Amino acid sequence: MDNLSELAQGLINFERENDLNDNEVAFGSHLSVERIHEIKSSNTPVTSEEVKLLQRFMQSK
Repeated sequence: MDNLSELAQGLINFERENDLNDNEVAFGSHLSVERIHEIKSSNTPVTSEEVKLLQRFMQSK
């Protein structure tokens, strides 16, 4: 997990701690499931808007 971005690691830990799956995170953050997968794989850059959406969702739990 060392090669994952800080956001990806945080998202994976958040899902684990809150017993959520990618579909639930996608629905709650208003991002697509495919985009959640891409963010978690750290293969593509994340926009500031996506970061805001994810942070807002994670803070709401």
